[in-house]
Amino acid sequence: MTVSNTGVTAPPGQAPAARSAATSRPGTRAGTAGKSLRERDRSGYLFVAPFAIATGLFLVWPTISGLWMSFTNQSLTGTGSEFIGFANYAEAFSDPQVWQTLWHTVWFTILSTVPLVVVALVMALLVHTGLPGQWVWRMSFFAPYLLTSAVVSGLSAWLFQPDIGLLDTWLAALGLGPVGWITDENVAMFSIALVTVWWTVGFNFLLYLAALQGIPAQQYEAATIDGAGGWRRLFSITLPQLKTITGVIVVLQLLASLKVFDQIYLLTKGGPNGSTRPILEYVYDIGFTNYRLGYASAISYVFFALILVFTLVRLMPTRKEA
Repeated sequence: MTVSNTGVTAPPGQAPAARSAATSRPGTRAGTAGKSLRERDRSGYLFVAPFAIATGLFLVWPTISGLWMSFTNQSLTGTGSEFIGFANYAEAFSDPQVWQTLWHTVWFTILSTVPLVVVALVMALLVHTGLPGQWVWRMSFFAPYLLTSAVVSGLSAWLFQPDIGLLDTWLAALGLGPVGWITDENVAMFSIALVTVWWTVGFNFLLYLAALQGIPAQQYEAATIDGAGGWRRLFSITLPQLKTITGVIVVLQLLASLKVFDQIYLLTKGGPNGSTRPILEYVYDIGFTNYRLGYASAISYVFFALILVFTLVRLMPTRKEA
């Protein structure tokens, strides 16, 4: 047996040319591997290119363009694109409508986020415990999430109709007076939050149910052997195991609630008397009713900055725990 200086072993009696070819194989393999890697890189770029182009056209460019527009007096009619510095931002901070609609948005977020987390958790726990007719419960809880905002708003408008609506009919059967579900300033936001909870709780329910199914059954078996009851297993095993998914759901829900627009616009158009108008509807009114795109962009970026600060504050404890 002959051993070459490259460490490659050639069979006994092999010709010098063959041994030479054997010694050259590592370089050939390296070249082939490098070529294959470059081909894979090119394939990767081709797969990513459509998404990169779409992201650039519909996210990056509008973001940059909107930021520039917020420093101008751009109108929807195409006139007035002069640079005016921070004038739009100064007007936004002194505009009482901005703070009023921002409070409406925060109030809606508070009203909707808490039940959307708690109710979803209760629903998932009930289904996970093995209620009869599992598929019926799962479909009933998740099906409303598949509806569009237009359908949900249309159904809600019929339910909330004064006097002849289903809810007022039930109240009349109980001997109670009608309620101005979407006509009373003190009730309208609660009605919108109620509709939103019914409409979107199915998504959080699905996340909780998936997390519950990922908890090892051995933990419950060991706790049962140690004499732990149902409530003890819930507070000592189930809820601690759901801590991570609860954090994810809370963040997703807060972000979704802060950008509320469509169901309020379709159901009440911000009324009565602007008591339910969120800040995004105010941005819409400023930009597309008053034609002031520059000022509308400035309000949007103020709102974006507030959400960004809130998100960073919310993520700080998570980074410390990691």
